[in-house]
Amino acid sequence: MKTDFKYICFLKIAEKPKTTVWSCRNKKSNEELGQVKWYGPWRQYCFFPSTELATVFNAHCLDDIIVFINSLPRKTRRVKGGDDVE
Repeated sequence: MKTDFKYICFLKIAEKPKTTVWSCRNKKSNEELGQVKWYGPWRQYCFFPSTELATVFNAHCLDDIIVFINSLPRKTRRVKGGDDVE
């Protein structure tokens, strides 16, 4: 899984039983731009921008975030009734 891109990188910051939490960081300043983590209501990984600072992303950086999210394994299981759960 690719975690290092031209302007941003992703660092694993938490390992949960079935999912992980990743910090999205600016490679130049090392500031956290946001996190990629599991969002239960949508049953998928999502990007949560930092609320501590104003973040601005161009299309290339957004593409890199999408590539990273799409590379994460979807760890769910089926339950009675056919719904996926984390």
